[in-house]
Amino acid sequence: MSTFRQGRYSWLIKPIFYTFDIIVINLVAVLWLLPQVPVAKFIMIITLGWVVTVLISKFYEVHRYSSVIRVFNLIIRQGLFFTLIMFAYAGIFPQNDINPNNILKYVIICFVLISFFKYTLFFLLKNYRAYLKGNTRKTIILGESKQAKNLEDFFKNTPESGFINTKLVSFKNRKKVDLNALFEFIKAENVDEIYCALSELDPADVKAITKFADNNLKVVKFVPEQNTVLNKELKRDFYGLVPVLKFRSIPLDDSFNLAIKRFFDLLFSLFVIIFIMSWLTPLLALLIKIESRGPVFFTQKRNGYNYKTFNCFKFRSMVPNKKADIIQVSKADQRITKVGKFIRQTSIDELPQFLNVFIGDMSVVGPRPHMISHTEMYANKVDKFMVRHFVKPGITGLAQVSGYRGEVESDKDIIGRVRYDIFYIENWSLLLDIKIIIQTIVKAIKGDEKAY
Repeated sequence: MSTFRQGRYSWLIKPIFYTFDIIVINLVAVLWLLPQVPVAKFIMIITLGWVVTVLISKFYEVHRYSSVIRVFNLIIRQGLFFTLIMFAYAGIFPQNDINPNNILKYVIICFVLISFFKYTLFFLLKNYRAYLKGNTRKTIILGESKQAKNLEDFFKNTPESGFINTKLVSFKNRKKVDLNALFEFIKAENVDEIYCALSELDPADVKAITKFADNNLKVVKFVPEQNTVLNKELKRDFYGLVPVLKFRSIPLDDSFNLAIKRFFDLLFSLFVIIFIMSWLTPLLALLIKIESRGPVFFTQKRNGYNYKTFNCFKFRSMVPNKKADIIQVSKADQRITKVGKFIRQTSIDELPQFLNVFIGDMSVVGPRPHMISHTEMYANKVDKFMVRHFVKPGITGLAQVSGYRGEVESDKDIIGRVRYDIFYIENWSLLLDIKIIIQTIVKAIKGDEKAY
């Protein structure tokens, strides 16, 4: 089991483009070309129009392997969409008396600035990868098919794409391939992405490789031969002329979705901290101190996003004991205080974790983090357990509102929890988060038999 995926800052690129572009389309209009437009209304409508059209045109879907032509096509497509938005705005609000020539001039100037910025950052990143060897991904290609060799050539001949291939492994003589030794090599070399040539690997190999990747936070992609019928659930990209399939597509890998979730987390955590914890914390602190000696807050190391360790905060619900980080709380646990029993049953003990959400270690909704000792045990015992660490852990989660909260009494409990966590990761939406939060509040009010 690897410790964590290599940290990167690539996720910042899309938010930077979003911010720059929205500033440009609004400032150029308000300060220069269209001074007669009502500022607040224009910014609100045009910004919303921009966000909607970029989602349709996929304007920000530019990757390290994307070509200059693809970027140009995206600019033209988005330019056309935005021109239509502007003419629609002028038609809906004729009282602003916007000259059509000014609209065309405005769109052209905006897209000259946007294109200049987009291409500048595009080429800067390519040179950064090619010459400074930054923002790179280590790869390994499993299989020696024609397309696999073409992919290897692509990695070698385009250093600006930032891929460093460690090895190409032939599976033509399967008996000579030791998968366990291969997996040790991948971990030792910190390989980020595994590319599998579908024509050489048999189903058993694919199953073993994807299982290893899931349990070690590696990305698996497939390289089919030409004319192969593709599974519609797989995401297909082109590296040059080579089609590459990605096995698992996670909604929160998209920077826009990630930004939405983070914004929601900040708003929700601030609300709880200001309007609930501000007055409840002193009251609980007094009750906890009166009943037993020890700190008000209980801090425990947990594994979070990318398997990194963080300090998870809770209101102390037990008498101080040396086994708190080792033994999970059970029903009728003698360590739990009277105040602790109440705050555990109502989930009030979890409220300090909104501080974790605010500082970015956790999310309001996500897979619940486990004690480090339990994480290590389950990672070696439960298939796909490590997939949970592809996203931030949550105060509540789909598994918790589906009957899998609290003590893990059997393997069935942890397997069910992982199954729901993976479903959540692969099907995330803001509406799903809101639904889980509502279900959590309802369960806290009604009571949960596993809340002890």
